[in-house]
Amino acid sequence: MDYFQACTLLVILLLSRGVTAETEKKTPDPGLEIYKKLFEVKRKDQMNALKNLIELNDVNQQYKIIDIMLKGLFKVLEDSRAVLIAADVPPDGPFPQDEKLKDAYSHVVENTAFFGDVVLRFPKIVHHYFDRNSNWNNLIRWGISFCNQTGVFDQGSHSQVLGLMAQELGISERSPDYRNPFKTDNSEVRL
Repeated sequence: MDYFQACTLLVILLLSRGVTAETEKKTPDPGLEIYKKLFEVKRKDQMNALKNLIELNDVNQQYKIIDIMLKGLFKVLEDSRAVLIAADVPPDGPFPQDEKLKDAYSHVVENTAFFGDVVLRFPKIVHHYFDRNSNWNNLIRWGISFCNQTGVFDQGSHSQVLGLMAQELGISERSPDYRNPFKTDNSEVRL
């Protein structure tokens, strides 16, 4: 085999390997695709719970409920983070197959999204509790980062919640045109 033939063969092998790698990257993870559908169902349940909290119309009760809810949410987020880190689960990797890891993954994604919904609809109440707890700040920063890498938030009605939440909390710089879509001048939230 002469030099030209060897180079041609090498180029063909490299190109075919590149095409294979591109194909692998573009093939959706079936586990993640199934989870995305389940996530949509979970989001509807979360929105119904949030609607009930909004309709409560008793600020004192809202403070109490949100206080309890945030404590539970961040405990779950902290525990799930520990499980995922211990198992070295990358957010942009394949969807976990192990049940314990699936649960931790879904808890991070779902609780981070739900916290975003709560902070956007009840910014004053959430800031009252959140701003006093640096551990929560670190956890939600990690949660936002994890979620941004999963691909779960790439499309759909919830695709903007992470960015809006980060701006509302001061985690990321507010864009000049930032506006909390749920805040009105005369009230905390609107439906």
